[in-house]
Amino acid sequence: MLLVARGGRPLGGLLLRDEPRPEARAVLARLAALGVQVVLLSGDRAPAARAVAGELGIARCHAPLSPLEKGEWLQRHAAERPAMVGDGVNDAPALAGAWVGISVAGATDVAVGAAGVALLDAGLTRLPDALWLARRTLRTIRQNLFWAFAYNTVGIPVAALGWLDPMLAAGAMAASSLFVVGNSLRLARAGGAGAPPAPEGRA
Repeated sequence: MLLVARGGRPLGGLLLRDEPRPEARAVLARLAALGVQVVLLSGDRAPAARAVAGELGIARCHAPLSPLEKGEWLQRHAAERPAMVGDGVNDAPALAGAWVGISVAGATDVAVGAAGVALLDAGLTRLPDALWLARRTLRTIRQNLFWAFAYNTVGIPVAALGWLDPMLAAGAMAASSLFVVGNSLRLARAGGAGAPPAPEGRA
């Protein structure tokens, strides 16, 4: 709050506050649709931070926190594998100490350097897309590993015992490799589609 005075006599005051990003509500709705729980860690005074949290529908808010206290909070909740999203110098320690740190478009160089993931455009809008694509990528890796190990576990012993024609074994190996490549290429189409939108009425 700024006070205005003239000749030692107060004339009025100005109350300043940070405005949420224009895309914040829509992004939070999409994150909720993906099952993500959002926590606001802020260096602002508690009343200001809680006002912003209430405006955006964020239930969990911790303020005021210093940069080191943000990092300590993340360490205490490390078992939950928290992701930290930030854009300022004060966010750098938390971005570096989080399970995954994500800097948004327009972030300071320090924040970008401390984060493991950098969103380069569209502010926060790409955050749900990045999370959704990461989940799809992990699922694809698990599928590929399953099929590769299944072939090696079953196919190689059977071929070694002479129960499988070598030509069929070679064909099965090629088919297994083609499946892994084709399954991975699906991510390119999935990435273009983007994360599903928030349910109607939540954006």
